[in-house]
Amino acid sequence: MASHLDLEEQEQLDQLKAFWNRFGNLISWVLIAVLAATAAWNGYQYWQRSQASQAAAMLDEVQKIEQAGDPEKLLRAFTDMKERFGKTAYASQAGLEIGKQLFDAGKVDNAIEVLQWVADNTSDAGYASVARLRWAGILLETKQEAQALKLLASGIAPEFAALAADRRGDIYTLQGEKDKAKAQYQIAYAGLDAQDQYRRLVEVKLNALGADPSASDPGTKDSTPAAAATK
Repeated sequence: MASHLDLEEQEQLDQLKAFWNRFGNLISWVLIAVLAATAAWNGYQYWQRSQASQAAAMLDEVQKIEQAGDPEKLLRAFTDMKERFGKTAYASQAGLEIGKQLFDAGKVDNAIEVLQWVADNTSDAGYASVARLRWAGILLETKQEAQALKLLASGIAPEFAALAADRRGDIYTLQGEKDKAKAQYQIAYAGLDAQDQYRRLVEVKLNALGADPSASDPGTKDSTPAAAATK
C-alpha cells in the first residue's frame, strides 16, 4: 500500500516538474510584472500625495506673499510653483489669485501672462473658464474689446456660459451696440439661478438698457452663435 502511494506521489511530482519546466518561466515573469506594476502604482500614488502636500504648502506661502503686497515676489513665487507643481490644481488656484493681485498692482501684462498660463495649462475646465473670464475682464478694462470677445468665443465650460454672456454684454455696451448687449444680458439672466445675487446685477443692466428681464427666453441661449460657442 505504501509502495502504491509512493508511486502515485512520484507521478504527481513528475507532472508538477514537467508543468513547471514548461510554464515556470512564464509564471515567474507574470508575477514579476504584477509585483512591479503594483510597486509602480503605489509609488505613483505616494508621489502624487507628496506633490499635493508640497504644492499646498507652497500655496500657503504664496498667499502670505499676497498679504505682504509685493508683486515682484509674487510673480517669482508663481514662476517657481508652476515649474515644480504645474500639473496640480494648487498651481491653477494660485494663478487665479495671483492674476488678480498683479492686475490690482498695475502689472497688467504679468496678470494676463499668469491667467493665460492657467487657461492653457490647467486640466480643470472650471479653472480655465474663470481664467478666461478674468483675462477678458482685463482686456475690457484696457479697451481691447475685440480681443476680449475673441477670447470668450471658446474655452468656456457650460456652467460658466451665463457669466461669459454677461461679460459680452458689457463689451457690447461699451461699444454702443445696445441690441447686442441686451441679447447677451438676456442670455445671462436666463442662465443664472433665480436665487443668484449676480442675477440682480444683470437685471439692473437690462433695466438700464430699457429691457424687461422677465421677457428673457431661455431658448435664445442655444440659438445664438456666441452661446453655442460656450458649450
